[in-house]
Amino acid sequence: MENEIIQSASGQPSIEVFGITIMEPMVTFTDLWITTVCVYALFKLMRRNKKGKVHQYMRWYFGIMALATFLGGILGHAFQYAVGLEWKLPGWLISMLAVMAIERASIMHARPVINEKFGKFLEIANVVELLTFAVITFSTLNFFFIQVHSAYGLGLVVLPLHFLVYWRTRNEGSRIFFLTVIFATLAAFFYTSEIGLHTWFNHLDVAHTVMAISMYCFYRGARKLEVLKPEDIREEKSTLSDTMRDAIAGLKKNLRGEPVQPN
Repeated sequence: MENEIIQSASGQPSIEVFGITIMEPMVTFTDLWITTVCVYALFKLMRRNKKGKVHQYMRWYFGIMALATFLGGILGHAFQYAVGLEWKLPGWLISMLAVMAIERASIMHARPVINEKFGKFLEIANVVELLTFAVITFSTLNFFFIQVHSAYGLGLVVLPLHFLVYWRTRNEGSRIFFLTVIFATLAAFFYTSEIGLHTWFNHLDVAHTVMAISMYCFYRGARKLEVLKPEDIREEKSTLSDTMRDAIAGLKKNLRGEPVQPN
């Protein structure tokens, strides 16, 4: 039993704290790091109490993701040896609900710049996609399908919708969102390539750190999301290269702590 506890899928050794074995301690810590960022974002957004479905879904996103990563850290890593592989499922499935929430927030936010029928289609697809991947994940106990669901939700829904909103309106919140999704792909890269810095800061720790930073960026973006009005939509459409140039220029200003004014 002792050897089983010491060994883990990631290769990170276990430790004992007050006689209690904790499996993958740094992986657990970095998972709970994401939880901390999500709880911080949730309470900050609750205090701001912005009205509308977009902000409601974003508060749900952070609350649900906080629960998912907490369960993932405790049941999926720290005490997996005691509860078994199947107890990874609660964190996995709940995280899928979080992705669904951020997708719906993005769909609602983009409604003024997309076709009404297409918006309805995306809302229905949002539910179908969740149920499909939930059933597959539950049946296979394979994290790969969680990755596919997240890739679909963030890469094929959140990113293009917020890019479209930024392209048509130069909305600051959407700029932060689509750039954050691009940055968040690093988490998938480190996870799948298994590139880490050390046994005590392996590929899972690096991926979790990227996710924690991404969560904070999503929070900053959520603060900037405003209800789009007809006058916000630009009559003259810029080129894609100009849009990306403006987005990167805005990012540089963010990093320097300067305010970003829409062009």
